This record gives sequence, structure tokens and C-alpha cells, in this order.
Amino acid sequence: VQLQASGGGLVQPGGSLRLSCAISGDTFRSYVVGWFRQAPGKEREFVAGIRWNSRHTAYEDSVKGRFTISRDNAKNTVDLQMNSLKPEDTAVYYCAADRGVITSTIRDSRAYDHWGQGTLVTVSS
Repeated sequence: VQLQASGGGLVQPGGSLRLSCAISGDTFRSYVVGWFRQAPGKEREFVAGIRWNSRHTAYEDSVKGRFTISRDNAKNTVDLQMNSLKPEDTAVYYCAADRGVITSTIRDSRAYDHWGQGTLVTVSS
């Protein structure tokens, strides 16, 4: 499976961005797709995840109520709508996918074998 992330950019605090992860190459209906981020000098952390066939979602606590993950069957994408952005959201954002991810491992980057390239999100005035 191949993943292609897009949609990053520069936005002011309080603004919004929508990231998109285009997925191809396999029957990914049984996959879990996650968004992770890595800020300079920090470890990669989980942001949000969705199970494609059930739409079950999970979020990191600091983004709950601000970010929404969704999937689009027609476009074969998993999108991350990010609202009320804060400077601490600045990071390179990655999408990842794997069919072996379960509820207890959805936040663990080691559970994902397939990764897209990152897209940079900068929140600054």
C-alpha cells in the first residue's frame, strides 16, 4: 500500500488546515489509518486514527474537539481537519496504515508498517 500526505502549510494561531492522505495499492478496507506528528527535537506522537471499515476513531487528548479524522471512500483518502490550531501543533505530520493494528495499538507508531512522506504544518503569527 502506498500513502501520499498533502495539505500542510503556514497558518496563524486559531486558523484551520485540512490534511489529506491518499491511499492506493492494496485492498485497504481492512486497514487502520493513523496520523502522527513529529516536532523538532521531539519523538513522533499519535494524533488520530480511524478504522476504515467501521469508522471507529481515536484521538490524542490535546487535539480532541479541535481535530477530526474522516475517510472518503470515493477518493480513497483519510483526511484530518484541524481547527483552532495552536503553535504547539507545529510539526511534520505523517499518515500511516496497517491491517494489523488493533484498538490497543492504534496509538503506537510501531504497529504501522506503511508510511507516507510527511507534510509540514507551521502555526505561527
